[in-house]
Amino acid sequence: MRYGSIYLIVKEFDKSVSFYEKVFDMKVSATNGKRFAQFNNEGLNLCLMNGYYDSENPGQVVTKGEYWEIYDNQSEIANSINTRKVFINLGVEDLKAEYNRIKGLQATMQKNCDRSIK
Repeated sequence: MRYGSIYLIVKEFDKSVSFYEKVFDMKVSATNGKRFAQFNNEGLNLCLMNGYYDSENPGQVVTKGEYWEIYDNQSEIANSINTRKVFINLGVEDLKAEYNRIKGLQATMQKNCDRSIK
């Protein structure tokens, strides 16, 4: 078995793409219009799915296999309470330097994320 990808269903697609381009210091690797974006970081794929694309563009949706509301209704997932939790563990040489680099990007971060770094 090998690792494939991490998929995040996001509410603000363009903003999310911009955020990860800044954090990863790389351009998005592949896109499918405004529906999907992939960052391939040396084999570690982080993928962003636009949570509203399918509901806003129903004529472009193709379902293969059985439809499972709980997994396939991305707008419902994007709007659900308590779904915005993900931990992505990335290695860096100098944690404090990387923290300062990201902080300097003015990227939106969770309020208390820097408590353990100081």
